[in-house]
Amino acid sequence: MDESVLWPDAIRNTVKTGPDREVLTVYPYRSACPKSVWRSLITNATSTIVLAGYTNYFLWLEHPNFATVLKRKAEQGCRIRFLVGDPDSEVTRRREQVEAVPLTVSTRIRITLAELDPLKNLSGIEARFGDEHIALSVFQFDDEMLVTPHLANLVGHDSPMLHLKRRQDDGLYDRFAYHANELWQHGRDIWNNEPTTT
Repeated sequence: MDESVLWPDAIRNTVKTGPDREVLTVYPYRSACPKSVWRSLITNATSTIVLAGYTNYFLWLEHPNFATVLKRKAEQGCRIRFLVGDPDSEVTRRREQVEAVPLTVSTRIRITLAELDPLKNLSGIEARFGDEHIALSVFQFDDEMLVTPHLANLVGHDSPMLHLKRRQDDGLYDRFAYHANELWQHGRDIWNNEPTTT
C-alpha cells in the first residue's frame, strides 16, 4: 500500500516519507557539522569512501592521524577515492579571484596533494584531478553522504551541507553518487597526470 494510505495526516506531517526521507540533517554551514559525524562516517565505512571536495584540505587539519586511518581502511578492503581540483588550472585561478582569501584554493589543494603523496603506492587508495566539481563537494561513505553546494564567493566551510542516507533507487543519494562517479570517470590520475578511462 502507498504510504499516504497507511499514515494519517497528523503522523505523516511529522514523519519523513517519500524522497526527502534520505535527508538526515541539514547544516547551514559545513563547519556546523560536528566532527563526530565525520569521524563516525569515516570509521564505519567498510567498502567505499569518496572524497570529492575541490581541495579536501580541511580533512587533514580536522581529523588527527587521517592518513593512518585511510591506510588502515584500505588495508581492510575499503576503496578510497580522492577527487581534487588541479591547482594549476584556469578554473582554480578564477575561483581564487572569486574567494579572495589569503589561504588560496591552489594552496589548499597542494596541502592535500602533499598529504596524499605518502599514500600513493597503497592498494585501494586512488586520487584524480577534476575541475568540474568546483561548485559542489560530495563526500561518500558507503550508503551515507555529505554534500556541500558552494555558494557565491564563500569558501567550503561557510557553505551549507546536507547529510544523506540512501533509502531508495534514484533518490538524492543516487543522484549525487552518479555526479561524483561521472567526475571520477573523466578525472586525471594525480600521480601519473594522464587522462584515465576507468
